[in-house]
Amino acid sequence: MVMELTLNNGVTMPALGLGIFQSPPEQTTAAVEAALATGYRHVDTAAAYGNEREVGEGVRRSGLDRQDVFIETKVWVSDYGYEPTLHAWEKATAKLGVEYLDLLILHQPAPDRFEKTLDAYRALEALLADGRVRAIGVSNFMPHHLDRLLAATDVVPAVNQVELHPYFAQRGVQEADASHGILTQAWSPIGGITFYPGWGEDRRNVMQDPAIAAIAQEHGKSPAQVMLRWHLQQGRSAIPKSTHPGRIAENFDVFDFELGTDELARIDALDTGVRNGPDPDQPRPEAFARVIPEA
Repeated sequence: MVMELTLNNGVTMPALGLGIFQSPPEQTTAAVEAALATGYRHVDTAAAYGNEREVGEGVRRSGLDRQDVFIETKVWVSDYGYEPTLHAWEKATAKLGVEYLDLLILHQPAPDRFEKTLDAYRALEALLADGRVRAIGVSNFMPHHLDRLLAATDVVPAVNQVELHPYFAQRGVQEADASHGILTQAWSPIGGITFYPGWGEDRRNVMQDPAIAAIAQEHGKSPAQVMLRWHLQQGRSAIPKSTHPGRIAENFDVFDFELGTDELARIDALDTGVRNGPDPDQPRPEAFARVIPEA
């Protein structure tokens, strides 16, 4: 089963996708191939992950037609600016081995160089108008970043991909997204970010939370499946990451049960308000300067 969400420009996107952040290139092709064999039809990657080429190879090995796989990738900050971002599309499509992208988003707001961010987004608008991408969006944008973007550009982002799991629900971001018709997409949807290197002091593993464990036991499901169901029932897209075929299959097996209103509320109550990934308002000049190789 493929549950789909309709974006604000009418494009449909599978709600559940395979995330491959930190997936080693040598494991990525097999992970993508396994996911597509399981039933996934949405893969999320990024220029900065260094594995777009392997994602494309996994899609080709699946035997599926290109139009049957929703491919999402991200432009890194070092490629921001109008012409550099147009070239970033060229690099991404060449590595992926495709002629168009289903969704292309800006990886960070980079508020310390926001004029370049705006120029990058204007390039996305041009790519959308030319049919080289089917939808455009942003990642890690907080409400104040969205306000600045919307005031200076024409196309409302279709998607805002942010850190979002039961311990960090970002309700303010969700509300801001909804008010503009932007779909919220969760990265680290099952809390893997609690182990993000170098960030966050609270390392509690949401996968071991007793409230989630209790709900999982009631349904005969795993904690990861419960969290993914929480996202889907609340209208979000989620992109759980794994390179293990068994866990990839488990994460997709979430369409045969439903959480009750009280169970959703119990999970909502776990929010700590504590971010475990990088703060989007914090400049990271060394990381932002990382050069994305040519195809």
